[in-house]
Amino acid sequence: MGSLTGKKAFITGAEQGIGKAVAEQLIDAGCDVYIHYFMGEEGPKELVKLAESKGQKASYGYADLTDAESANECIANAAEFLGGMDILINNVGGIIARKWLGEITPEFWKTVIDVNMTTMLNVTQSALPFLKEASNGASIVNLASLAGRSGGHSGSLVYSTTKGAVLTFTRSLAAELGEFGIRVNAVAPGLILGTRFHDQHTTKESADATVAGIPVGRAGTPDDVAKTIIFLASEYDGFVSGATIDVNGGVYRM
Repeated sequence: MGSLTGKKAFITGAEQGIGKAVAEQLIDAGCDVYIHYFMGEEGPKELVKLAESKGQKASYGYADLTDAESANECIANAAEFLGGMDILINNVGGIIARKWLGEITPEFWKTVIDVNMTTMLNVTQSALPFLKEASNGASIVNLASLAGRSGGHSGSLVYSTTKGAVLTFTRSLAAELGEFGIRVNAVAPGLILGTRFHDQHTTKESADATVAGIPVGRAGTPDDVAKTIIFLASEYDGFVSGATIDVNGGVYRM
């Protein structure tokens, strides 16, 4: 596994939860980071202080990543601040709301697709020229979900569909970008408590029922997912590309 010291990383949606945990671990591993946020500056400010306490660089910026121009501007600012880009973490996503088939409107369908897929397309397209220039190859890690593997719980039809598409996006992009020395992988988290997603959309009763079926006997944490992402990001001379690593405590096994 390659060293991350001095590597330049961009993380989307890193103001809380999994994204923030990834940024913290990238900083601890020696990276300079640029933090995208959409809701709240408190987390990014904490991350900048952490990086500066270690003698590293960090900054942050707002963007609506569903808008191609806004995404492109954020990426350009990140690359200018960092002096390039070696690592891209596509973390942004969300269920928006639980809606059953008969409740899904065209507007809701488009919103969930934009949040989970259009953001990833806009960011990755904008970052591609900088990733191609990375001297020792580059790494993209996409956030999928157990829902994309299993279909998710009732009311998550659109979300689960988009997360399944992220898995295919990852495999296809790995084939397309390999010739440029860019590896593309994904992680598919299961129940990860301590995130805005589950705080808003998962009841305690639902979480307890899910935990009861997890072989390791507990829910996951943002740090559990972040550790896997750090591995995928740091494998600079490695042979892992087009893969999805499941982080779910053994509840889903392939």
